[in-house]
Amino acid sequence: MRNETRFSPTLNIMVNAIKAAARGLIRDFGEVEHLQISQKSIGDFVSTADLNAEKTLCVELEKARPGYSFLLEESGSKKGKDESHRWIVDPLDGTFNFLHGIPHFCISVGLEKTSDGKSEIIAGVVYNPITDELYTAEKGGGAFLNNRRIRVSNRRKINESLVINGLIRDEDVGRETNAVLNQTRNLVRFGSAALALCYVASGRADFYWETGIKPWDIAAGSIIVLEAGGTVTDKKGQKDYMNLNEVMAGNLDIHGILAPVVKKANKA
Repeated sequence: MRNETRFSPTLNIMVNAIKAAARGLIRDFGEVEHLQISQKSIGDFVSTADLNAEKTLCVELEKARPGYSFLLEESGSKKGKDESHRWIVDPLDGTFNFLHGIPHFCISVGLEKTSDGKSEIIAGVVYNPITDELYTAEKGGGAFLNNRRIRVSNRRKINESLVINGLIRDEDVGRETNAVLNQTRNLVRFGSAALALCYVASGRADFYWETGIKPWDIAAGSIIVLEAGGTVTDKKGQKDYMNLNEVMAGNLDIHGILAPVVKKANKA
């Protein structure tokens, strides 16, 4: 594990909060069949583990940075005295995997800063408590997996590339998926947007796109990709992915090949 004393004060706060929340998730994952689960919507569940993790994150982050605002998956938006800084929190990204005993889920926390009416993510932490993989990034400081600097892949051939997609049921997404499949058969779905972005950042995957996601799904992962040398856009190739509930991320070469494919299919 990367020595936490080497983190900046901001990343230390984020990592400590996430590690505190992770203890409960690890415990509950070991007893997943006993969790109390309530249905939020079709295919979207929230467990007591999810809610407890969010509560722990809020307490720890508020204690360290009193006054910062929050955007939370389960509890919504909470304005603080300092509205120029906002924690964007997903306490359990990959809930469906978690509930089925699949160890592919994470806690994701991003820090957004707003200045002169413009907002940007300045720090992000994603942690899979089962694999003990901790992804961190801060603007201008690079991206890391535990104690190792990470970079996006240098793959340029589409037939050698691994592509990740959310594969939701949607007519537009169906066209996009078919168009990408015409380029490469190496298409997978993992069930966690934050980890998908981290896999792109660490070179495990080469391109990821998804529609219907929320800011808490991609806030932390997006800066990790950018600091790893990748690119993150919306489907128009612009930088408005946080507001449009859509994202495309990859290394520069594969993104340059597949982003136009997705964009063309979407327009069709």
